Amino acid sequence: MAKAAFYTLGCKVNQYETEAMIELFKNDHYDIVSFDEYADVYVINTCTVTNLGDRKSRQMIRRAKKINPNSIVAVVGCYVQTAPEEVQAIEGVNIIVGTDQRSKIIELIRKYEEEQNMISAVDNIMNVKTFEELSVHQLEGRTRAYLKIQEGCNQYCTYCIIPYARGPIRSRQPENIMKEVQGLVNNGFKEIVLTGIHVASYGKDLEDMDLLKIIEMVHTIDGLERIRLSSIEPSIITEEFVKRIKGLPKICPHFHLSLQSGCDTTLKRMNRKYDTQKYKKAVELLRENIEDIAFTTDVIVGFPGETEEEFKQSYDFVKEIGFAQIHVFKYSPRKGTPAAKMPNQISPEIKDERSHQMILLGEEMQKSFLSKQVGKTLEVLFENPVDNQKDSYEGYTPNYLKVTAFSKENIENEILKVKIKEVKNDTLIGDINSSI
Repeated sequence: MAKAAFYTLGCKVNQYETEAMIELFKNDHYDIVSFDEYADVYVINTCTVTNLGDRKSRQMIRRAKKINPNSIVAVVGCYVQTAPEEVQAIEGVNIIVGTDQRSKIIELIRKYEEEQNMISAVDNIMNVKTFEELSVHQLEGRTRAYLKIQEGCNQYCTYCIIPYARGPIRSRQPENIMKEVQGLVNNGFKEIVLTGIHVASYGKDLEDMDLLKIIEMVHTIDGLERIRLSSIEPSIITEEFVKRIKGLPKICPHFHLSLQSGCDTTLKRMNRKYDTQKYKKAVELLRENIEDIAFTTDVIVGFPGETEEEFKQSYDFVKEIGFAQIHVFKYSPRKGTPAAKMPNQISPEIKDERSHQMILLGEEMQKSFLSKQVGKTLEVLFENPVDNQKDSYEGYTPNYLKVTAFSKENIENEILKVKIKEVKNDTLIGDINSSI
């Protein structure tokens, strides 16, 4: 059997797309091996959100050719889409595919095998108007499945390269989403994470369809226990949205509510479509209506023009909201975005200091949120054994808190009640009470 290896950089959408490509290779009788092993084909699914993503992509290309100089190296994804000539010029690259023709990866490999010439499959993504069907039916050793329902973004935040890498919004047809969810549930998955590049835009290019409607449709599938949403924006959180979500018990009380900055003047320069008041109102609305809700978010520090006062406002706002967890990013200029040309770029030293302060705040908030769970009995979907700990398993609560518990029996993919005893680092430790 021919062997194929995959390496994925970047977001959950990229991870989903890699899983879908792996299925295509398996269906074509390829043996899937680790990226560090000898393979006939290496596929690198790239990210271009930061310069680091570009650099890591180049490193992996070189690594693949080092392991097998005669291998076919296919480089796909966002970095390819935004800089095709640059990627094509990297020594060792045989096939490049942007963010729209990954479903044809097997055909492209066959074509390369016949012609032995560089193959480029990169469209003008701005002209692509339909969702590319990639699907996943089986995932090795997983209990939670990501399901991509939407592609592209029309927001054009000033710091972000993604609209240029992914193109305009395209929504997946509801019947294809339902078919894939049903297939995953039939294969034993109990939790589905609805994901996309800008999930809140789902349905805007379809007739009589939106994110709420597709959530309600997915909710009807028997055997599905949990529905989780990937990152959404506060503008989608209305009284109507919350009222309908509240009536769907499978929806996880965990919202990754995108913030980026807690300062209104910075948000304006970022071209975000909300302000802090709108954000706070969305949080309050959800907290008032959904029990045990956890909020996570992303925060950028050192955005061009961010003064000490603006950073302080952002810091104070993050503290006021009280997140369960935050991901902190130092602003990284991306060529081709408006923010890269803005005056008053912030020095690396100041970015480092602000990042350090925001990370410490995030750790304090996380510790506080976790400590409030001690003594509670929580439902946990156990996912896998804990490394180096005999008879210990880890899983996640509906509000996405990691829990470990002792069990002599294999409890993978089971939802069990766990009495929380203590917090260790970022994990809750508990005793299993009973099954649900």
